[in-house]
Amino acid sequence: MEDSEQMVLAGMLQSAEDAAPVEAVEAVTGAIATGLGAIGVSLLIADLGGRALVRLTHQPTADGPERRQDEEAAEVLPFDGGPYEQALRQQVTQVLPGDGRWRVLSPVTDRGEAIGLLEIDLPDEPDEDVIAQLARAAHALAFVVIANRRHTDLFEWGQRSTPFTLSAEIQRRLLPASFTCEAGAFALSGWLEPAASVGGDTFDYSLARDLLHLSVTDAMGHGVASALTATLGVGSLRNTRRRGVGLVAQAEEANRAIAEHANVRGAYVTALLGRVDLPTGRCELLNAGHVPPMLVRDERVAPVELPGNFPLGMFPDERYRSAEISLRPGDRLVVVTDGMRERNAADLDLAAALLEIAHLHPREAVRALSDAVLAAAGPVLADDATMLIVDWYDGHGPRRSAGGADPARTSSRPR
Repeated sequence: MEDSEQMVLAGMLQSAEDAAPVEAVEAVTGAIATGLGAIGVSLLIADLGGRALVRLTHQPTADGPERRQDEEAAEVLPFDGGPYEQALRQQVTQVLPGDGRWRVLSPVTDRGEAIGLLEIDLPDEPDEDVIAQLARAAHALAFVVIANRRHTDLFEWGQRSTPFTLSAEIQRRLLPASFTCEAGAFALSGWLEPAASVGGDTFDYSLARDLLHLSVTDAMGHGVASALTATLGVGSLRNTRRRGVGLVAQAEEANRAIAEHANVRGAYVTALLGRVDLPTGRCELLNAGHVPPMLVRDERVAPVELPGNFPLGMFPDERYRSAEISLRPGDRLVVVTDGMRERNAADLDLAAALLEIAHLHPREAVRALSDAVLAAAGPVLADDATMLIVDWYDGHGPRRSAGGADPARTSSRPR
């Protein structure tokens, strides 16, 4: 690494450390601009809806942003298929000529989580070394965002294109901090397309040294009552998982917790629980009244047959059973909730859709599947539609850089 790049990265880290959490990104982008002689630098973060980028500014811009709160302003840039969308979705740096300047759009990504884009304006056309340096700066910026968003609502506010209801706020807190994870043997991503009245869906995952834990749950009903039931289910599952309890015992404790503590009589949660043994690919699955998971293998889609169990919370003394499958390199495990199958969403040929998007990274596959559900069911869903996709590589997956992109596809320039 050249001395100048070391100085830029050192300046970024020092600026982040010296600044308050709400000012950390501005301080870091300022350090990047100074270190690289840039005309301008901005961070654009991905909207929670997955269909826009948001530029956060401390003061209103001349053109007027679309949303303001106190001194903060957010300019929403809807996806239109152009270079901004391509840079984020394809994880490829875009280099764009402009009026007396060159604009570089570099993905801000960590372990497959597409946080946003670093937008940099330079006075001269960048060569490949400069583009690579900017890519590394963008990756470092991802860590600054991750570290500082724990301490402020600024990033969360900027990502929300519409206000959340109370039930949606509760549901949001039940989801993992990152919807995507890449970790050598696998890549996974989850997505939740909420109904107009939140339906209590959640997904979750956690990575141990030799195990990948995952779950998708659907609490009965809608609104705050459903969100509170979901909280009981997810809280119990996380608690037992963190205590090192096995999958069957996790289900049985969650079953008792929901039956005992739910505020709504007869409340229950359907669930698909799983854990993958990373050294071997053995995958234990437990279905508690949930939609069966699907396995995409050798260009075919088939449901995974599992022992039947009642939903969690229905019968407090119920015993549960799990089963095991062996994942092969190239397999894709797909878990959805019944919002993907109910009412108008049932018009979607799910198996055909899964084959059509089989080539996509899980991060893009879940969003494409969400778009397909909305196209089939209309812009407002009657029930939450939730999906979790796990691609199993067993060490045979595509090469990836630290930012999550294939290093063979580092940049794109207009011809």
